[in-house]
Amino acid sequence: MTRSVDHRANRDWVRRAVRVIEADSRRSADTHLLKVALPAWAEWTGNDGCRVGVDLYVKDESTHPTGSLKHRLARSLFLYALSNGWINEATTVIEASSGSTAVSEAYFAKLIGVPFVAVMASSTSAEKTRLIEREGGRCHLVDNPADVYEVAARLARDLGGHYIDQFTMAERATDWRGNNNIAESIFDQLADERYPIPAWAVVGAGTGGTSATIGRYLRYRGYDTGLCVVDPEYSVFFPAYSSGDGALRSETGSRIEGIGRPRVEPSFVSQVIDRMLAVPDSSSVAAMRFFSELLDRRVGPSTGSNIHGALLLVAEMVAAGEPGSVVTLLCDPGERYGATYFDDDWLATADLHIAEPLTALRQFWADGSWREAGETT
Repeated sequence: MTRSVDHRANRDWVRRAVRVIEADSRRSADTHLLKVALPAWAEWTGNDGCRVGVDLYVKDESTHPTGSLKHRLARSLFLYALSNGWINEATTVIEASSGSTAVSEAYFAKLIGVPFVAVMASSTSAEKTRLIEREGGRCHLVDNPADVYEVAARLARDLGGHYIDQFTMAERATDWRGNNNIAESIFDQLADERYPIPAWAVVGAGTGGTSATIGRYLRYRGYDTGLCVVDPEYSVFFPAYSSGDGALRSETGSRIEGIGRPRVEPSFVSQVIDRMLAVPDSSSVAAMRFFSELLDRRVGPSTGSNIHGALLLVAEMVAAGEPGSVVTLLCDPGERYGATYFDDDWLATADLHIAEPLTALRQFWADGSWREAGETT
């Protein structure tokens, strides 16, 4: 006797869910590419008598509906999971996240009408927890950041849900060849600038999805742009990249929310990275404060890591007399960190001392002389 099971009703729901997400994307304009006005020392006269120099651009991802770079990733992850048949109308979606990804995923889960649970370190800022809950998500806190993967997978099994797993799926879910990914957007927006092909693109790595997308796109399009990845303290990405040992582990989590991991994530594609910088946490927070002053609005700590790396490359290019441009990312707004990285008492408790690196950045802006904190002339 022939037996049959028909799941076409679920296909109808998936079709509607994809349409809802795509419609939301069309309603959202692309993010801005800000040109940062560098001081006069970043310009000089070239051999042909024309003015040349170094330009700095910042892709402002904080203007997404959920306020961060992770909005792009969350949209891609949901579309990927829906298209693979992993999410249906009765599926609880679970994620292991340090905050911003969970905020964005809670948004898309609410959009298509499925429950969402974020498994996150208890040290995550209260503001991010509030944002997840505002989007209808539930927060499941764990004391050890290294436990988030196992706990998320177990919750998915217990609830009969789907562990969306940004750390594995990030580099798979995004179409790195184009289709409005962040790399394509950056190069489209640079097309009419003085140096439309930047010398460097600077990003951090959390999942590794953004660096994988940009690195692959650079190679696919044949651009000479170098990809520089910045990494905070207590993260294994930099030591793993330096040593070639992908099995390295860290006992503590990164203090810079959104980037740095205690293990090398499956989405971290080291082969597309041209250079890595290990940025001290004090320098990341100092650059966050400095750039917030410069913009007259607050930015988050992972943006500080990006800005530190970008300004170091600007300094190197100016010192070498190499004209060109550098582009980096503004990942999320600083309002999410009012009780942490923008609170001096919190910094003191966290043993983060930013006076020296902040003074060094202000001096660099004044005269172009790059000095790391602790260095003397």
